[in-house]
Amino acid sequence: MIVIAHLSDVHLDCGPRAADRTRAVMEYLDALPYDLDAVLVSGDIADHATADEYEQAAKLLRSRHPVIVCPGNHDERAAFRQGLLGEGAGAPAEPVDQVLRGDGFVLAACDSSVPGEDHGLLEEATLAWLDGVLADTPRETPVLVAFHHPPVPLHVPYVDGIRQFGEERLAELVERHPHLTAFLCGHAHTAAATTFAGRPLLVAPGVVSTIRLPWEARTGSSEHVHLDEPPAVAFHVLGDDGRLTTHYRVVVDRR
Repeated sequence: MIVIAHLSDVHLDCGPRAADRTRAVMEYLDALPYDLDAVLVSGDIADHATADEYEQAAKLLRSRHPVIVCPGNHDERAAFRQGLLGEGAGAPAEPVDQVLRGDGFVLAACDSSVPGEDHGLLEEATLAWLDGVLADTPRETPVLVAFHHPPVPLHVPYVDGIRQFGEERLAELVERHPHLTAFLCGHAHTAAATTFAGRPLLVAPGVVSTIRLPWEARTGSSEHVHLDEPPAVAFHVLGDDGRLTTHYRVVVDRR
């Protein structure tokens, strides 16, 4: 059994609120009596992409479990590379694409950020990189593909307007790789499950906040964010039979 914890949208800003919520989630994961196969953090790590925010993130996102982090629309590639990946000054601003090859699975984290914009798009270089990762992985090994922006509407207008576009190119790639098992993303600040290109698309809840769904908001209200809901995390479980199951857990800071 393979278990991957998935959190997203920590939006660290060097203040106590986001830090405390992120710390609560990471301490919960580290205290589990089970060795997780991976912890995925799917974007919007820093709130303003400053060096201090990435320094805070590097400390808070440390874990006894393997951790893989991808950028979101609030992140900046060069600063992300320097602060989280340990690359030196002058780090390139090209997409931050990473792969974690575990025991019996592969997790490919793609950069869907568009510099200076809130919407997402997978660059041609990222699609070529992902195609290579999938081609180099044996067909019997499941591959989970992660990025920040969902490539389909989630029926939340605020999110849908800044989702990942150009998704037809990704869908075309999927057809060539039957061992691509699921897509994992964030950005929406709400737990959600749907499909894309015939595969599960699983959205992590937000750590820093939770978005109000259209049918939860008052008519005419511009408020679309819950700040008082606790943070939450997803657990993606690949069983020995190859079936993927996802559980969601709310995390309460018990300090």
